Amino acid sequence: MQVNEIAGKIKAAGVVGSGGAGFPTHVKFASKAEIFLVNGAECEPMLKVDQQLMAKYPRELIRGIELGMTATGAREGVICLKAKYKAAIAALEPLLPSSMRIHILKDVYPAGDEVITIWMATGRRVPPGAIPISIGVVVNNPLTLINVARAVDQDMPVITRTLTVSGAVRKPLTVTVPIGTSMTEVLAMAGGVTIDNPAYLDGGPMMGKLVNDINQPVTKTTGGLLVFPADHILIRRRTTSMEHILKVAKSTCDQCGLCTEMCPRHFIGHELPPSLIVRAVNYGDVNRPSVLLSALTCSECAICEAYACPVDISPMRLNMALKSQFRAEGSRYVGELNDADPMAEHRLIPSPRLVTRIAVGQYVMDAPLEEDGWRPTSVVLPLRQHIGAPATPVVRPGDRVHRGQLIADMEEGALGVPIHASIEGEVTAVTSQTITITR
Repeated sequence: MQVNEIAGKIKAAGVVGSGGAGFPTHVKFASKAEIFLVNGAECEPMLKVDQQLMAKYPRELIRGIELGMTATGAREGVICLKAKYKAAIAALEPLLPSSMRIHILKDVYPAGDEVITIWMATGRRVPPGAIPISIGVVVNNPLTLINVARAVDQDMPVITRTLTVSGAVRKPLTVTVPIGTSMTEVLAMAGGVTIDNPAYLDGGPMMGKLVNDINQPVTKTTGGLLVFPADHILIRRRTTSMEHILKVAKSTCDQCGLCTEMCPRHFIGHELPPSLIVRAVNYGDVNRPSVLLSALTCSECAICEAYACPVDISPMRLNMALKSQFRAEGSRYVGELNDADPMAEHRLIPSPRLVTRIAVGQYVMDAPLEEDGWRPTSVVLPLRQHIGAPATPVVRPGDRVHRGQLIADMEEGALGVPIHASIEGEVTAVTSQTITITR
């Protein structure tokens, strides 16, 4: 199969990265790389998607890697996962061709940060402000590559999403649902909540985003729906005002430097120094202009606030505010890749220790995969489910659509992917942001 045919089918199917911000996959497949890396670390506690999909669909995963290696010209495929994912390893090992290998990652956080995954698996380090292809590596996660195989071999568009529902629910599980299904319905599949004051995270406990509307839809990038008491430390940190964060930072930070020493990007050679950013924000003390701009390289792994800081400051929230400001201004960070800290590998956090520190031990449990063909009565499909521009509707209210039909397409030259109907039914609403289909 020709490279442009592979990329064309992936784009037409609406495949985006399933493990992060949803970067359009066909763009990555248009790159030229030496190593094609699969990030199956799934290092966030409580999430169980990739490890179960790798075990259930090993042939599709291997096929997706083959297509990725063909498209990018990569000479080696590396599947990164943890030793405790025994079912996935057992399913994949007999299928590996000579051009692929499995790399066992330590059970640490944040092994799933692609910059850290690349470093642990290949020894290569991505420079600050750069992307993996700058060092000859392309990274995708398992569900993305399963979607790639289905798109190329079966012309199957991305119309479902697998996510873990866990925390304070009656029946923790990992489910595959049509994209656009409301989170309320997904919670019902897990038996509902077990507490009176629930709060919700979209994603993992460390990097997940606070869910302000539990009726919002599942999208192509929804990897988890976690339920915690509203007074849990993970929720309190996300609901603390920036004004309070600044007051705490100015009144309590003693520049111990633990946040900088524990920052994964910093200890592999990036400038990013959370402690100096806090000082600069507090007192306008910027010895190097690049100090503040280095906030743009923060991965928002939350180690600085959730693990390192002994006085409950949130350098990450300061970084996020600075990133928003700098991006609005069009600023960019340019810096050198310094030597890695000799103690770098010893500063990654063992998963059991992280679970204890962030107080989620009671919620770390099995969430078995169930794919029983959930059929919602209606779905709400956002026109923008990924990095880039939103798709443009090609249907109108009253139109009848079938499952998998194109309902929104991208303008020529725009970064993004099309959207497809995830259920059969009638288009009941089209807005500037969403399309609603009712069965």
